[in-house]
Amino acid sequence: MKSMHLVSGLLIAVLLAGCSSVPYAQRQSQRLAEYAAAAGAPVRSFHFFSPMYSWESLSDQQLAVYTRPNQAWLLDVDSCPNLTFANVIGLTSSVHEVSARFDRVLMGRNNFPCTIVQIRPIDVSRLRAAQQAQRKIDEKPREAAAGAQ
Repeated sequence: MKSMHLVSGLLIAVLLAGCSSVPYAQRQSQRLAEYAAAAGAPVRSFHFFSPMYSWESLSDQQLAVYTRPNQAWLLDVDSCPNLTFANVIGLTSSVHEVSARFDRVLMGRNNFPCTIVQIRPIDVSRLRAAQQAQRKIDEKPREAAAGAQ
């Protein structure tokens, strides 16, 4: 029975170590910087025909919304508590137009509204190029082991 408690304790310790927020926070800030660098000047609105293709929360004040695979928008919202942990979002629109300062991001099952403060188009090809550059690794041939022929 003691070994069962020891194993359980070790498992909990490993799980808690894996839940460290430092790497997650660094990754979130890196993603936000990537999107901000690929974002253009603010626009008043964008066309939105549902369903939404994809979205990514970048912080409690910013998210990226993909209306198509190659068309995305960086949305700044007023403080939207727990946006980084939301599983579901929606957007309000008027005649298929999402407008800054008028429309909202609806978060979660209760549709908690967060006002869209600013909209910026994202250059998706520039974003993908930056992400590919980060994935690039330097390769070096392995040195021959001593005594190997």
